[in-house]
Amino acid sequence: MSDFVELWTYLSTTPLFGLASTLALYLVTSAIYKKLNQHPLANPVLWTVIVLALSLTLLQVPYQTYFSGAQFIHFLLGPAVVALAWPLWLKRVELMRRLPRLFMAALVGGVVSAVLAVAMAWLLDLPQYLAMSLAPKSVTAPVAMGLAATMGGLPELAAIFAVLTGLIGALLGKYIFDFIHIARDTSGWAQRGFALGTISHGIGAARAIQIEPTAGAFAGLALGLQVILASLWMPVMLWVILWLNPSWG
Repeated sequence: MSDFVELWTYLSTTPLFGLASTLALYLVTSAIYKKLNQHPLANPVLWTVIVLALSLTLLQVPYQTYFSGAQFIHFLLGPAVVALAWPLWLKRVELMRRLPRLFMAALVGGVVSAVLAVAMAWLLDLPQYLAMSLAPKSVTAPVAMGLAATMGGLPELAAIFAVLTGLIGALLGKYIFDFIHIARDTSGWAQRGFALGTISHGIGAARAIQIEPTAGAFAGLALGLQVILASLWMPVMLWVILWLNPSWG
């Protein structure tokens, strides 16, 4: 027992802890996810986050200690997003044929998502920094953090809102699509994937890729379009908001 305590004391204070615990938990939750036929509620990202958060809290491990090891996984987020280009390439002919309509769908979907979030904050009389942190929730987390910072929000809050939005979409998307009767044929998978990528960015795209290649390709395209479009129109939205509500300025 004393040897175990000494080993734990050593591991919990080194970068190895954050790296090993994250990888081990994700492998275990992924195995359970596959065993349950990829049920949305068994999403490995969700359960890895929950178990890690509870473990760090109960074991009183500082987040800085954990992230000193987990940062190596965080670094791989960039290459993982770039890897989404592969399913796009495989479906390039179909994507190019629909590109004008997809462009408009991405623009409308992103604007509606952000405007509804800001309107809710406005109605609830929330402070500006909270509204601006909430606005880019449907853009992938690194970009959402940058947008929030330029609009007067908090990057940390923006990252949390983005991750929560992605998880909610990955968990509930299947049930919403079934409820509104989106088919599971080629066209239906395209619609499901594009909707997930538009609203739930990388986490939604990862879920789509796991389920069906066509859905994954359209989700990856939606994710990329949201990054580009949101970076262009969100600063304009901030100007309009401050014009309508100067007290937020």
